[in-house]
Amino acid sequence: MSEKVLSGSRNVAIVGPYLSGKTTLLESILSVTGAITRKGRVQDKNTVGDSAQEARDRQMTVEINAASTEYGGVRFTFLDCPGSIEFIQETYNALIGVDAVVIVCEPVADRVLTLSPVFKFLDDWQIPHLVFINKMDRADVDFMDVLKALKSVSSRPLVAHQYPIGQGEKLVGFIDLVTEQAYHYHPGAPADPVPLPESLREREKAARNEMLETLAEFDDHLLEELLEDIAPPQEEIFQDLKMELGADQIVPVFIGVTDQDYGVRPLLEALLREAPEPEVTAENRGVTLSGSAPLAQVLKTYYTPQGGKLSLVRIWRGKLTDGMTLNGVRVGGIYRLMGSQQQSLNSAEAGEIVALGRMEGIKTGDTLTTDPSSISELPKAEHLAPVFALAIAAEARSDEVKLSSAMAKLLEEDPSLAWEQHGDTHEVILWGQGDIHLQVALDRLRRKYNLPMTTHLPQIPYKETIRKPASSIHGRYKRQTGGHGQFGDVYLDIKPLPRGEGFSFHETIVGGVVPRQYIPAVENGVREYLVHGPLGFPVVDVDVTLTNGSYHSVDSSEQAFKQAARIAMQEGLVKCQPILLEPILNVTVSVPSDFTSKVLRLVSGRRGQILGYDAKPDWSGWDQVVAQIPQAEMHDLIVELRSQTMGVGFFHWEYDHLQEVPEKLAERVLATNGGNGNGNHK
Repeated sequence: MSEKVLSGSRNVAIVGPYLSGKTTLLESILSVTGAITRKGRVQDKNTVGDSAQEARDRQMTVEINAASTEYGGVRFTFLDCPGSIEFIQETYNALIGVDAVVIVCEPVADRVLTLSPVFKFLDDWQIPHLVFINKMDRADVDFMDVLKALKSVSSRPLVAHQYPIGQGEKLVGFIDLVTEQAYHYHPGAPADPVPLPESLREREKAARNEMLETLAEFDDHLLEELLEDIAPPQEEIFQDLKMELGADQIVPVFIGVTDQDYGVRPLLEALLREAPEPEVTAENRGVTLSGSAPLAQVLKTYYTPQGGKLSLVRIWRGKLTDGMTLNGVRVGGIYRLMGSQQQSLNSAEAGEIVALGRMEGIKTGDTLTTDPSSISELPKAEHLAPVFALAIAAEARSDEVKLSSAMAKLLEEDPSLAWEQHGDTHEVILWGQGDIHLQVALDRLRRKYNLPMTTHLPQIPYKETIRKPASSIHGRYKRQTGGHGQFGDVYLDIKPLPRGEGFSFHETIVGGVVPRQYIPAVENGVREYLVHGPLGFPVVDVDVTLTNGSYHSVDSSEQAFKQAARIAMQEGLVKCQPILLEPILNVTVSVPSDFTSKVLRLVSGRRGQILGYDAKPDWSGWDQVVAQIPQAEMHDLIVELRSQTMGVGFFHWEYDHLQEVPEKLAERVLATNGGNGNGNHK
């Protein structure tokens, strides 16, 4: 236990790749600190973290799980964050509200690259972070190799806080490089101090000197002591670790085995001793602590089966009390969370992370205060652009009316989802960060809102246009019934426009052969036909001119001229050599430079045109490839990209233009869709 007993609170996020052991680390922390009496296991689906059914079904974290405990006189709130890249938005939203972050990783040098996006985010936001290398009892573990790999993905210098005694299955303990005390591990119990093994003395000294030299880069007094061969006091080293961690200048590294509770207590000691206090974090975020109005920020939104809406907030300043009004909304309860369990509170102080009940209209990222007019919004994590889509429909047509309300709540819980009703295909499209991400969202729709959905691949919004003009296309509509008949008669000139020009309508009528009041009806008839052209898709980039026609003083009407225009267009467009167009997207792919050649082949294999590639700005060791890719080739691009880049590659896209579909591919598209003219094509 640390000699210095602190008061107040600390908020710590636990992050890392899928299967690194984050949820197990949280379970171990809660057990060691006495918050739970029995440790759960991810495999047994009984952990405090991963409390959502969607998480337990998949044995992976899919949303933020908060849990509080006490250690050394300080209240710790831990946020267990998703490890899959598909849920990284959840993690980013939460990280802006914590005092420190523990990055959990496996001791496999080749997999350390998967941490690079998290390291980049933490460094960009200057969030203090430590590394905990888990599963150090694995065979063939080389601590120095893993440390070297970690240094390659961090823009901040790494500082080994511990050195292992033994390797792999022979791991028996560690050496604290500050105190130079060796310890032996005991499963489920504190480690015992033991004499430092003589066989490791030289390696321990080298590792300690490297740690001190790194710290001395930020402390002139320590540098002088090292130059004069003066042994710095332990308290000075601890103070340097605290100052430089709090300023996000260094990244301390710890080791352990969470299954056995190895290394968990030293990690807690370091968080107690070296993690910055909430006041320091608030100042780093630009929060003025002397302000009178309470200030909080929403890190996560939940819709729970029992309590309804919960908003997980970081209190930056002041005190929140149950029933007070924030942003015009009355707080309907304050809760401390332990996974899915809630402890009701009357109030909560600055520096704490708690849940607020029934904050309707409040969303993730919002800044909350009793006086919204006097405060500007706190910075929040940028929303990731969606990269994967499914078309969805309610299994029961009677459920369609419930979809909008359910989707609104779903998007409140997870802002990295998006949905739209496509204007051309009329499908409801659900967008997200990957297939698992969308499957979890669909599970929530079914479980929480009783809305089972069917899914299929979204249709490609093909268009069609024409290659050549046609003149004096005649369209006549004549019907004779018992009363007034119907008569409309037009002649149209049709010609192609340059790509992207859309649609133009003109008239050159002279002598009143088509009365003025009927000309808008002709244009409407043309537009209606262009919704589904001869190939069955919307027609674009066409110019139509009404040149001639005739009318009947009794039988002519707007409807008759509209129908005459449709008849002329139906006859004329076939003569204009209609061709199929597909949407082309501008795509910027970002990957570590080791994978650039794979990405170039991947893009080329999807009919992509590579426009160039270069080093990615502000991303050391990364490239970005700029290309144009047909939308028809984009559906599972993110899946293949991640599979070829250890899960870290990503892209941004935007619509650019329409382009003619290659002839053989166009034949397949038209054969598949049957030219049915309804515009609904897969």
